[in-house]
This record gives sequence, C-alpha cells and structure tokens, in this order.
Amino acid sequence: MTAHSQRLRRNLLVGGSTGVLLLLLFLYPTSINHVDHPATPAAAPGVVSTSAGDVTVNGTSAGTRYGPVQVRITVRAGRLTAVDALVYPSSGGRDREISSYALPQLEQEALAAQNSHIDTVSGATFTSDGYRRSLQSALDAAHFRSAG
Repeated sequence: MTAHSQRLRRNLLVGGSTGVLLLLLFLYPTSINHVDHPATPAAAPGVVSTSAGDVTVNGTSAGTRYGPVQVRITVRAGRLTAVDALVYPSSGGRDREISSYALPQLEQEALAAQNSHIDTVSGATFTSDGYRRSLQSALDAAHFRSAG
C-alpha cells in the first residue's frame, strides 16, 4: 500500500468518525425543559367563586420557556389576601427546585405590593415573568385596583 493511499484511508476514517460523533452530538437531547403536555392542566381563567365577601379568581395560564404558570387570587374587602400557584414548571428536578423557592417569594411579594409589580426571583426569571402575567390577568378579572 502506498503512502498516499494510507493517508487517504486514515483521512476517511478520521472524517467519518468525526461525522458520526457530530451526528450523535446533535441528536443528544440537551434539555428536558420543554413541555409537551403540562402535568397539571390549566384551570379556566376568570371568577371562580364569590362568597362571604371573598372573590376568588383564576388568572390566565402564562406560557414560559419551562412550562406554564397560572395563579389563583383571593380578594377580600378590596385587599389581595391570597395568591396560590395552580400550575408551574415541574417537569424535572431542577424545575421543582426552582419553583419550590421562587413561588413562596413571589406570593409574599404580591401580597406585600398588592399588585403585580413584583421583583424577579434570582434564578427564576421565566417563572417570575409568567407569575406576574398570570397575576395581572387575575387582578384585571377581579377588577382589583391597588391603593399604590
């Protein structure tokens, strides 16, 4: 075998191997942060109930990069008294970890602010944005006007 044919054979082997590795690299799923079907279906937006001076309203489901976020609010005597996350990113361990620390902070801020003008939780930018959008839609549906 001549030196030229050996080089050609080696180049073909290296090039073919590189091509196969690149193909495998591009086929490897790099993220599980997509949601084909949310684990918890979104609740219908709008007023859920009115009783004993409480008005309970579901916000719209706000799509985010990591899955939908939807909140339910309760208003009593013109004050926001409760904000509960109904739907939030939870498809993977990291999503559940982020939601477990972000959602209580977002709820606390919403109750303190009495509106949707709340800070983004560090490390939970997309969830915070979806939370704000769903919260604002619930406040709008409840015809809630904050004092501030």
